[in-house]
Amino acid sequence: MEFSEVVRRRRMIRHYSDKPLPSEVTERILASALRAPSAGFSQGWAFLALTDPADRARFWPFVPTRVEKTPTMQDAPLVVVPLAHKAAYLERYAEPDKGWEDRAEARWPAPYWHIDTGMAALLMLLTAVDEGLGACFFGIAPEHLQLFRTEFGVPEEYDPIGGITVGYRAEDVPEQSGRIAERRRGVEDVVHRGQWGRHT
Repeated sequence: MEFSEVVRRRRMIRHYSDKPLPSEVTERILASALRAPSAGFSQGWAFLALTDPADRARFWPFVPTRVEKTPTMQDAPLVVVPLAHKAAYLERYAEPDKGWEDRAEARWPAPYWHIDTGMAALLMLLTAVDEGLGACFFGIAPEHLQLFRTEFGVPEEYDPIGGITVGYRAEDVPEQSGRIAERRRGVEDVVHRGQWGRHT
């Protein structure tokens, strides 16, 4: 599939069949995340991959809104939780070639550990499309994070940025609302050329 087609087809898919994924497909999706850019090549991320049905069943109580609103998300054969590791960035930028020995978080104009982990998540979403699959990124509410960490043994220094489901689309997936196309902002609305407010 051409890359432009992958980008065009990417949607948040919330309805899956329970058809299992071939293990090699799962591995390609996970490996694609490692190609994401990271500041200073810090690679401050980790990924909790849940493929066993029992492990996935342990996950869903931590996202009750998703279970309530879109229960067929639980049929997805792959759930990935991307985890951002801030300390990897602070340590990397304290090395001699960077020189921020104080490890001050205030030096960072934005939390790159979250940004880079988000880029890794996007690569998994795009790889899923390229494999002919559906995928969805969704949040985990703050009130569930500590229980999630405890359940899966996630260290405190790793921050879950959300969850990703991947699988085959259910055959009876509802049609995308026409309002999505109506609401999609165009290039002329969001790209400012040379000066804020200049769109041409």
